[in-house]
Amino acid sequence: MKKKLYLGFVLILLCATTAAAQHEHHQKQKQPQDTTKHKQHSMQHGDMHHGSSPMSHAFSRNLPMNRNASGTGWLPDESPMYGNMFHSGDWMFMLHYNIFARYNNQDIFESGNRGDSQFDVPNWFMFMGQRLVGERGLFRFSTMISLDPITVGGNGYPLLFQTGETFNDKPLIDRQHPHDLFSELSIGYTHMLSEDADVFLYLGYPGEPAISNVAFMHRPSALNNPDSPLGHHWQDATHITFGVATLGFRYHNFKLEGSSFTGREPDEERYDFDKPRFDSRALRLTFNPSSQWSLQASTSFVKSPEVNEPDEDVYRSTASALYGKKLAGDNRFFTGSANWGFNYVDAHHKEHSFLLEASLQNDRFSVYSRYEFIQKSAEELGFEEEAFGHDEVLGVNALTVGANRQVFEIGTVNFNLGAQLSLFRPDSQLHPYYGKLPLSGQVYLRVFPKLMVP
Repeated sequence: MKKKLYLGFVLILLCATTAAAQHEHHQKQKQPQDTTKHKQHSMQHGDMHHGSSPMSHAFSRNLPMNRNASGTGWLPDESPMYGNMFHSGDWMFMLHYNIFARYNNQDIFESGNRGDSQFDVPNWFMFMGQRLVGERGLFRFSTMISLDPITVGGNGYPLLFQTGETFNDKPLIDRQHPHDLFSELSIGYTHMLSEDADVFLYLGYPGEPAISNVAFMHRPSALNNPDSPLGHHWQDATHITFGVATLGFRYHNFKLEGSSFTGREPDEERYDFDKPRFDSRALRLTFNPSSQWSLQASTSFVKSPEVNEPDEDVYRSTASALYGKKLAGDNRFFTGSANWGFNYVDAHHKEHSFLLEASLQNDRFSVYSRYEFIQKSAEELGFEEEAFGHDEVLGVNALTVGANRQVFEIGTVNFNLGAQLSLFRPDSQLHPYYGKLPLSGQVYLRVFPKLMVP
């Protein structure tokens, strides 16, 4: 464990040194534009300048860069974007990352026998680039890596009531699995039909199909929270899929897209590339009614996602609303998200999840919260179904509150010290194992880039 922590802090130092050496041109932030066609067009072409060249959305020459999210998803146009941007010839590049060096205790008062504690360093790094092609084309690529297998470990980090994926051929229960070293290697091409219409193609190995809300690592309302949501495998777990092809069409602020992808979740060999199958499908509709909102609904068929349940297919439905509001002053934003996810296997296996989260960024200080309700079977939590009744669905409520503050900065790198608490209220049948109100807590040092401004 000490070796992992040492490697994690070396990683943080390397990231800080590299990013601090980059030159970033800062200008005074402008107020968000209105959503009328004329003003929106002005914002779209004046967003995120470096020198004299603007950077557009990754899948449209006529949308603002702030709408960029994970995969082909959309954020509200007033969302903050933290990263480093630089140009080389006709190319425009961006670097994003998020690192947490922390101590995590998942049952502070030992209310039950399922909690654990750990020092670890969850992290991810994303590097993307794009360039114009001719008069109407736009090409982009994206790479995302995570050193979780080294800095967290093969069995992931402790997180009460979390389930999904395996370690040593056994299901991970009350732990969040580590992400693969290569979490995204994707390319995309967009062809502009007009200022209001685009068609685009996205290919990833691995990549993210058109399912659910923006993955939690890229949601502004979740950036301050080191933990994965408990509903991760009900909502956005497909953000790492080994084999995905998405075709999409945008008209103004509507976007319709369909994906063919590999349903099986990544195996526990975190450094390899899994077999592409293209055995699953998804359809998603997204609508941004204003600069502050992004709404989506999706439906998907996921073929055999869990290696321990190879004959079990999942029909997944989701709906979500993202909110972003630029407040007066520098680096001041309020962001929020409401997510619903539903997994249907058969008449006896159907489970809901709901998430509500919010974050207030007040320059160097942040406060945030997350509430979740999730339904999980006794089998998913590692119990014999007979002990709880046949096809029993068990509900879990979880509330997290946290805060962090900048302690220093090096160049374009922020170092924030923070803490959070999570209170769980499980179904009464789970009290003998988890306790009535188990409480978890953690302290952390968050390392991330400064706000990108126009």
